[in-house]
Amino acid sequence: MMSARHFLSLMDCTPEELVSVIRRGIELKDLRQRSVLFEPLKGRVLGMIFEKSSTRTRLSFEAGMIQLGGQAIFLSPRDTQLGRGEPIGDCAIVMSRMLDAVMIRTFAHSTLTEFAANSRVPVINGLSDDLHPCQLLADMQTFLEHRGSIKGKTVAWIGDGNNMCNSYIEAAIQFDFNLRVACPEGYEPNPEFVALAGDRVTIVRDPRDAVIGAHLVSTDVWTSMGQEEETAKRLELFTPYQVNRALLDLAADDVLFMHCLPAHRGEEISIDLLDDPRSVAWDQAENRLHAQKALLEFLVQPAYQPA
Repeated sequence: MMSARHFLSLMDCTPEELVSVIRRGIELKDLRQRSVLFEPLKGRVLGMIFEKSSTRTRLSFEAGMIQLGGQAIFLSPRDTQLGRGEPIGDCAIVMSRMLDAVMIRTFAHSTLTEFAANSRVPVINGLSDDLHPCQLLADMQTFLEHRGSIKGKTVAWIGDGNNMCNSYIEAAIQFDFNLRVACPEGYEPNPEFVALAGDRVTIVRDPRDAVIGAHLVSTDVWTSMGQEEETAKRLELFTPYQVNRALLDLAADDVLFMHCLPAHRGEEISIDLLDDPRSVAWDQAENRLHAQKALLEFLVQPAYQPA
């Protein structure tokens, strides 16, 4: 019964599977641009549990399911109390008997692992405090579209060693690139992920050291959801880590700049950076839709054919 494939982390797939999912994302994007109707998930229902708010994650999963012929049900924090009142495992058993897949955006990563352990259908990590693997599918699809394979390239992560940074470390392992992380002391990524990556990951203090010759530069907001009381302290600490045009000029000539959005212009990026021709943040945001459709197609069984 518990044989469903889950996607809680990039490590839940083989490198070959990940590449095939993002290549499929490019194909599904082409079908959509040509207005070709393709509905392999007709009759399938995705449950979306949000304990953290979201724009892109909700839109991309909901629109994606509809475009694949299925439907999505949005459950806000008011609609579900995961682990408060009903144990997470019990929720998972009941919900997975009614749904064909579940996407969860939550705080503690253990919420996902516990839910998945009790679910008979695929569980997808729509973001946890540890990881944001769906965003990395979109980022890797965007790089592939613009520059081809990322294997052997150099990527710079500038700023907080947060869930996005942890997922970039997993991507470095799975897609075989080198990652340089520039962050202030005390804001490093999770040491367990760093250890797993071995010599693929280098941590530096000076953002200039990270971006020299980099083919991809990525950043994220300095204060994530749930850290609002640290905002003033973080602003002061992270000011030297702003990504601006001058910093990008130190990277490779064909560098791409990515940001998972929402962006705080004037903080982690200069006000003009998203307008820079090297920025592909809008393609990256759109690719959440296409990469996740490919992921849903990969994980969710097509609807039963009439007998």
